[in-house]
Amino acid sequence: MLDKYKHILWDFDGVIIDSDKARVQGFQTVLDSFPTDQVEELLRFHNQNGGLSRYVKFRHFFEQIRKEDVSEERILQLANDFSEIMRVTLTDKSLLIQDSVRYIEKSYQRVPMHIVSGSDGQELRFLCRELGIDALFQSIEGSPVAKTRLVANLIESGQVHANQTCLIGDAGNDFEAATANGIDFFGYNNPSLQSMGCGYIASFERLRYE
Repeated sequence: MLDKYKHILWDFDGVIIDSDKARVQGFQTVLDSFPTDQVEELLRFHNQNGGLSRYVKFRHFFEQIRKEDVSEERILQLANDFSEIMRVTLTDKSLLIQDSVRYIEKSYQRVPMHIVSGSDGQELRFLCRELGIDALFQSIEGSPVAKTRLVANLIESGQVHANQTCLIGDAGNDFEAATANGIDFFGYNNPSLQSMGCGYIASFERLRYE
């Protein structure tokens, strides 16, 4: 299924690491001074838009849920507070999704790979170093740059070629980022994506037999 590609782009959360519980707790902690029902509404938005950055989600919280203006400085402070929590909770290697990580470890010397994520870029590079997987990727990039633009940057810089590249993700936003840049998309770890893109990867281990 993936053998024809010369470059593979990976989402991070839900694809390489099982971070959902930690991310939810992070939002709850950072926003613990706000009404619970408003935070719960944000968490529903978070669950429905896994590929969006925390910057977008915090702005949505204030502008769409609380119906109030928010400064860029406030967004950055909340994002930094959130990142500090993630830098502690997500360095646990037991959270790595072994099915995908084993495939990456076996394939990265043959196929150049990149991470394009909605998570903060500096945080991502820190986590990948701490988890011992940074050397598996040619580049590791994240927000505040939008995922669609991250993919476009790789194409425009010549690091990847659209017709030889696929993106593997677990959210509709990943599909949108791939489609907007003319590259193939494969869903993983989210059965609702089975009808999107070029195929659905139920298990990387099974790819050996398909």
